[in-house]
Amino acid sequence: MNISVADLRKDYTLQGLQEKNAEPNPFVQFQLWFDQALAAQLPEPNAMTLATATPDGKPSARMVLLKNFDERGFVFFTNYSSHKGQELAANPQAALVFWWAELERQVRIEGRVEKASDAESDEYFQSRPLNSRLGAWASDQSQVVASREVLEQRLQELQQKYEHAEIPRPSYWGGYRLIPSVIEFWQGRPSRLHDRLNYRYQKDGSWRIERLSP
Repeated sequence: MNISVADLRKDYTLQGLQEKNAEPNPFVQFQLWFDQALAAQLPEPNAMTLATATPDGKPSARMVLLKNFDERGFVFFTNYSSHKGQELAANPQAALVFWWAELERQVRIEGRVEKASDAESDEYFQSRPLNSRLGAWASDQSQVVASREVLEQRLQELQQKYEHAEIPRPSYWGGYRLIPSVIEFWQGRPSRLHDRLNYRYQKDGSWRIERLSP
């Protein structure tokens, strides 16, 4: 069966997003939507696209998992020497996108990025499953590897090495926190007239809410 990509479309009809119902604090609004995504039992509601760029503006994007958020920002963990880690070291600005299709919702977040504290990274690393901790040691993320067998051999060697010992966090692995300057909440609406409420951080610490055209 031949399907035209151009003909793929859906009219969004579930809900609306009005200024009078929106929380004045975007972190509270995000918590509300995130809790609703959890309640809807969406697959991996904490999955998000992370976009980074080189200093000369060459972009790249990939899926990562949100692991914590509060009014300080949105936290994810990775190898500091990975492709994204190298780009963040050279250009500590990034964007996140959450897409909750079943709720017809999207959240876009932009801001600067800084490393999480060693204590925060240590705490999260030790909470990970055993083989996830070993995997952080086994993988030179984003580097060329000869074969799958090489990775599996490294993992086996590490399993033996740390069979009766605590696994320390690698110095090259840890958290990043995106500190937002802009957070946009998008709710799908009929006729492609979607609701877009944009929260922009102000110098006095407040947030200005603006409605954007769809």
